[in-house]
Amino acid sequence: MFELKWYKVTRLRLGYLARVTIGKLQNVRRDRILLWAVLLIKFTVFIWICTTMAVLSGTFGQIRVPSLPTRWYENNGYLMVSSNGGLNQMRSGICDMVAIARYMNVTLLVPELDKDSFWKDRSEFKDVFDVDHFITSLENEVRIVKELPPDLKREVDNGTFHSMPPISWSNMSYYLNTILPQIQKYRLLHFQKTDARLANNDLPLDVQKFRCHVSYNALRFAPAIEKLGRKIVDTLRKKGPFLVLHLRYEMDMLAYSGCTEGCNDKEVQELTRMRYDIPRWKEKEINSTEKREAGLCPLTPEETFLTLRALGISKKMQIYVAAGDIYGGKRRLANIAKTFPNLVKKETLIPRSELLPFQNHSSQMAALDYIVSVESDIFLPTYGGHMAQVVEGHRRFLGFRKTIVPDRRRLVNLIDRYNTGTLKWARFSDLVKKAHATRTGKPLRRKVVPGFPKEEDYFWSNPQECLQAR
Repeated sequence: MFELKWYKVTRLRLGYLARVTIGKLQNVRRDRILLWAVLLIKFTVFIWICTTMAVLSGTFGQIRVPSLPTRWYENNGYLMVSSNGGLNQMRSGICDMVAIARYMNVTLLVPELDKDSFWKDRSEFKDVFDVDHFITSLENEVRIVKELPPDLKREVDNGTFHSMPPISWSNMSYYLNTILPQIQKYRLLHFQKTDARLANNDLPLDVQKFRCHVSYNALRFAPAIEKLGRKIVDTLRKKGPFLVLHLRYEMDMLAYSGCTEGCNDKEVQELTRMRYDIPRWKEKEINSTEKREAGLCPLTPEETFLTLRALGISKKMQIYVAAGDIYGGKRRLANIAKTFPNLVKKETLIPRSELLPFQNHSSQMAALDYIVSVESDIFLPTYGGHMAQVVEGHRRFLGFRKTIVPDRRRLVNLIDRYNTGTLKWARFSDLVKKAHATRTGKPLRRKVVPGFPKEEDYFWSNPQECLQAR
């Protein structure tokens, strides 16, 4: 009503002005003046309408950027997953499962952690991760529940639910075209494995970024773990910079890999016997020498010692060993301990009473090491396992923190030449430094090998899609 009244008043005023003008301009044709008067009225009304709309919408003087539509969630069924592997293998798998559940619009049951692995850790999800934060921080993206509806819970209790392992390194079309119809058919689907079930590359950009959001924002460790992990970091910080050495030289790793460099005959027999005793470790006959020369073995403590010295790591540097019990114990750590006196572990920094609740729970102990590793000044893993890769990617996300990734194949060749006297120390050190000049966690494109995902760079070691805008 207001707009109509204003329009009429304006039209009357402009009509009056036009008549006055026409009366005065007797030598000008009347029809031409009327035409200009009408055009003037239309133009004035147009300007008024545009201005009013801009003021009312709050966009006057600026360009309005349309917002993204609100996510529409329609439950297509339920997904139940059993994580497999150690802490970091489970961590990356869980993040992938959340991304998959979101993409398919299905409800995810809080993941089950692996209780049947080598470590026999009985920890539940809530013991390792902050389950409430996990659910609430993702509630606008994917629905996550702690319990299934009663009818589906009965199916699980009776063992009548549908279960399968998804195909490794799959893209989203596989989950949309193959997995989603099964969820809609059965209403509940169980994934027996979660590791490496999502491709590294050729996924929608929003999926890749969401994987990072889950890992770096939603999947926090349980409050008790976070608190003690921060205490370890603060204790180290008070004494200066520190390097975290992920010395992957535990008994299970050596038995599984078949790498026995530096072990005596008794130890070799013990490791071999363990490998044959565990059925799921498929590879039994392993040539340790060939594997080491190919760069497929973890660095030994002695090789690690030479690498630290050759890279010029200060003898005053605090070196935090993020690992379980080193195979061979103090005997194998003697060189490192002698040259780097500030060699510590969580067990030497924290009172035993504070560590006691986490002991005998390998995932919880590994979570403490994860926190310290991410926060360190330098991170150096001696083997490219899951922890090494996941921590490397997390440190890239936090601003490309220095991570030295050893070129093991190059290193063992140089070390053997140094040990046999064909390389002098100065030359050896120079070559080691040159070999690692570009292996420090700086911005880098992932290597893509179509059709051979195991030969590619792992997404979680370099989540480049999440780093471009940082």
